[in-house]
Amino acid sequence: MSRSSNTARAGHGVDAAVSAFASGGPVLIHDATDREGEVDLVYPAAAVAPTDVSRMRNDAGGLVCVALPDSVCAAWGLPFSQGLLDHPAGADHELDYDERSSFSITVNHRGTFTGITDDDRALTISELGAAAGRIAHERRVAGDGAAGAIATDAESFAESFRAPGHVHLLRGAPDLLADREGHTELGLALADAAGVEPAVVVCEMLDDGSGGALSPAAARSYADRNGFPYVEGSELIARFG
Repeated sequence: MSRSSNTARAGHGVDAAVSAFASGGPVLIHDATDREGEVDLVYPAAAVAPTDVSRMRNDAGGLVCVALPDSVCAAWGLPFSQGLLDHPAGADHELDYDERSSFSITVNHRGTFTGITDDDRALTISELGAAAGRIAHERRVAGDGAAGAIATDAESFAESFRAPGHVHLLRGAPDLLADREGHTELGLALADAAGVEPAVVVCEMLDDGSGGALSPAAARSYADRNGFPYVEGSELIARFG
């Protein structure tokens, strides 16, 4: 997927965000002040390159995760991580900002070495995006009967990816923003609107000075300096929820 210039992607709001995503560029998304209250740097996963992973490490600083739709996770047999934990720490996972966590397993692409370098993580992320796109395409071609017709399962996923790894997977809610209003669902709704592969990479933006979440005002300034769109979660929910 080709990228446009920073200038072409500049601006705020939903339309600028959709345009940036359609060209493979990043968007800054603030979920809500009464939720996590965080701004994530979000990319369409299939377009991610090593330089993008470097930006997430250096400019954002949070956890690099790939969000996938519920249907894609079901096709690959990807569970919620809490359901896999046989330990007291996983028995009660209360969150102040949501009913549950979206975390699934962690993976590396089988073509990586350690899995942690910018090159390795970019390969894992982009290949997850490409594979999710193939599933979505096959389902569109097959129509309503696709669920039983497409040979996508845990074994086929394991041919390309191994676990544990260095990229965290997030499983989106089945009805996206109608069910949950996290960065997982906000990013996937944006990908759908932009017509790109149904997989996004998200990374929380942190403040080097305070060690906390980067404020929306500081995130907007960062977006302006770099020519990236900034959008509020409420704007995406109003348009796509």
